[in-house]
Amino acid sequence: MTATAIRQQLHHYLELADDKKVRAIYTLCQNDIAGTEGGYSDEFKAELDRRTAAIKDGSMKLISAKESKKRIEKLLKSR
Repeated sequence: MTATAIRQQLHHYLELADDKKVRAIYTLCQNDIAGTEGGYSDEFKAELDRRTAAIKDGSMKLISAKESKKRIEKLLKSR
């Protein structure tokens, strides 16, 4: 099963689970959840800064959502 499928099943389960089970799952994941709060990692911020600078200086080109969709559809058809 893919990670995406697992996430979807967990999300669905959490929507329907009783409070006791939700609290138990939260207790298991509490430290990981706390680690994700508070923003982005320094590495992620540096990458965003690098990409922003590349876009501003013209060394990286952005494409529209419409163009992106066309490219994705073309890739999917070629598989």
